[in-house]
Amino acid sequence: MDRDWDTFLMPYTQAVEELKIKFRGMRKQFLQANEHTPIEFVTGRVKPIDSIKEKQVRRFISDELLEQDMQDIAGLRIQCQFVEDIYQVVDLLHQRTDMKVVEERDYVTNVKPSGYRSYHVVIDYPVQLVHGEKRLLAEIQIRTMSMNFWATIEHSLNYKYQGEFPDELKARLKRAAEASFLLDTEMSEIREEIQEAQQLFSYGKGQNIPQPPPEEPKEDKD
Repeated sequence: MDRDWDTFLMPYTQAVEELKIKFRGMRKQFLQANEHTPIEFVTGRVKPIDSIKEKQVRRFISDELLEQDMQDIAGLRIQCQFVEDIYQVVDLLHQRTDMKVVEERDYVTNVKPSGYRSYHVVIDYPVQLVHGEKRLLAEIQIRTMSMNFWATIEHSLNYKYQGEFPDELKARLKRAAEASFLLDTEMSEIREEIQEAQQLFSYGKGQNIPQPPPEEPKEDKD
């Protein structure tokens, strides 16, 4: 099939840009309300054409079923400070009326054998085009910054080894993943103190400094 890739990918590009704006807007709303934000960073991308073709061959996805069987052509990544934030973000996604959660995969609780941890959510998202609405699938990966660091390194090594890691390297990666999750666990234990310190730090920078309530006028005593 000779596909016009620019036309095919354009709605996915629009979806990624819109979703980045929406998720960053959610983060800003939490901050303006002087609340802890479960969203720390938001990034997104449209899958490169070569990667789409390679995955089609690897997963035996036909051209006719590409849009419904390849769920990550539009990909968003949300990074959080704490593991608890991941599940708060998932709850927020379920509450949205401008997108519909159609699939979830919890690799935080059900960690992969490699040590990979992340929460994957596939959404059905409507894009408004000139000639009408188009609904498409987008994948959102939600993870802590520690999980993201490990996953980024593992993904880079994949290009060198094509998934066939030497046993020693595989064992080291697994230990690194366990150490990464231990860091997340320790941070969760002192989460309240961290959040309090971060609020004080923001106040010190002059952001959202709470103003004391006005004093009540004192009555004169005769």
